[in-house]
Amino acid sequence: MPLITFEGIEGCGKSTQLALSAERLRAGGSPVRATREPGGTPIGEQIRCVLMDAAHAELDPVAEWLLVEAARRQHVEQVLRPGLTAGEFVLCDRFADSTEAYQVAGRGLDAALVADLDRRVRSGVDPDLTLLYDLDPREGLSRAARRDAGAGRFESAELAFHERVRERFLSIALREPGRVTVIPVDADAAAVFERTWRTLAERFGLS
Repeated sequence: MPLITFEGIEGCGKSTQLALSAERLRAGGSPVRATREPGGTPIGEQIRCVLMDAAHAELDPVAEWLLVEAARRQHVEQVLRPGLTAGEFVLCDRFADSTEAYQVAGRGLDAALVADLDRRVRSGVDPDLTLLYDLDPREGLSRAARRDAGAGRFESAELAFHERVRERFLSIALREPGRVTVIPVDADAAAVFERTWRTLAERFGLS
């Protein structure tokens, strides 16, 4: 079964779309494993707390990246690979594209170095389909602020950071059109889900 990743900037609604997709797949009788990054495992969730906490503003960009990769490795070995081996639809909220967007484009880390380590960490686990929810960063941050009680480390970054992240996501989509489908977030969640499900149905022969 496939690995499907859900990507996008803060506040784009990807987590909602993942939950709706998982519900629809399960209703149709498909085995589903829904998970997220950073996180997805007990160790990964502890790392997530460090990464997301706005109190950790001093976290070095390289340290941030290495924590992301440590959580991912645990996730690959404990959740993603076992789920794929078991024949499940594995739905993941963020994956390697977020590392390229946030740590390379956003933080300015070396692209080749990040790509090399990330490839080793994933060890052959690659998305079959990536759904990229595209939204203007100003609107995304506004939505995130309404959703959450307080801004996390990433939401607290300057607007230019989030604009770089969005631009890199769109660049990835142009680079890999066979894998990445861009879904504009220009309507309510139900309408966006209609596009999401249409993409999943066409790709995987679902009804």
